[in-house]
Amino acid sequence: MLVAAVQRGSTEAFARLVQRHQQAVRAFLRRACGDWALADDLAQETFLAAWGRIGQLRAGASVRAWLCGIGYRKHLSVLRSGSRRRARDARYERERPPAAAAMTDERLALEAAMAELPADQRACVALCLAADFSHAEAAAALALPLGTVKSHVARGRARLLQVLGDGDA
Repeated sequence: MLVAAVQRGSTEAFARLVQRHQQAVRAFLRRACGDWALADDLAQETFLAAWGRIGQLRAGASVRAWLCGIGYRKHLSVLRSGSRRRARDARYERERPPAAAAMTDERLALEAAMAELPADQRACVALCLAADFSHAEAAAALALPLGTVKSHVARGRARLLQVLGDGDA
């Protein structure tokens, strides 16, 4: 019903849709990007794009997976334009509040390990292990075959456990 109202042009329904899915999209993009400022920007761009593309959303499709898919494609676009990303990284470092810098050693190790994963693998791990997406939902969001998502999650999990010193799990 909410999607149908948005497709009819209801800005109030769209605001509710954003409110309902904003945190999940931002969390996924933060994990996929490894850069919180960039992820927040991409989340905003995702919802702007979603407003224009809402008519393309199939009936019964997962809105969350669709939004994460839009966000992921935006992330890949930014990766291809490295100069934009470097400028945002530099700005974020200059403006970062001191409290954001205080991370635990474990958290820093996890962030570093995630950053070492290939982009597709990192996105699959972020969706399936951190955002509780099913493999099928992640496959739909990332436009990847289901088997590829499963192997990316397995390899990514194994790599993270190896880097974090728990190679037995």
